[in-house]
Amino acid sequence: MKPTKENKQSIITRHQDAICTNESKIEQPFWHHIKYLIVGILFGIVFVKAEIISWFRIQEMFRLQSFFMYGVIGTAILVGMLSIYLIKRFNVKTLSGETIYLEDKKFNKGQIYGGLIFGIGWAITGACPGPLFAQIGSGFLVVSITFISALAGTWVYGYFREKLPH
Repeated sequence: MKPTKENKQSIITRHQDAICTNESKIEQPFWHHIKYLIVGILFGIVFVKAEIISWFRIQEMFRLQSFFMYGVIGTAILVGMLSIYLIKRFNVKTLSGETIYLEDKKFNKGQIYGGLIFGIGWAITGACPGPLFAQIGSGFLVVSITFISALAGTWVYGYFREKLPH
């Protein structure tokens, strides 16, 4: 079921750049979410085995010394594009039978600034949010500083969000 025009407008009014209309209406017991934990652990193992969390691989990418990470990122983009196309084309539903509705994104110049800040942080720390957890789980505890910094940056953004240019 698609959101009504009134619902969309209230969502847009409250969150101008973050439209989320895919909230599940089905209440599940806490143990029902263990499958996401298992998938996350398996995903982390793949990250470790594929060396995607390797600081050296990330530095190679930013120094333009290796195609490896560009290949991984390019593959992820292609898989994402194909997945979204198939979800829209065949009206794929969730495992619970709920309709998936994907809102088109609007360009915002803040995305360029945010991307630059994200890229600089990624290059300096050798970690982005996905591999960050796999790095910590692999025993690279120094990455905890990057994790705490990411949390602090997210909090600061949330605090100043309304005052930032749109």
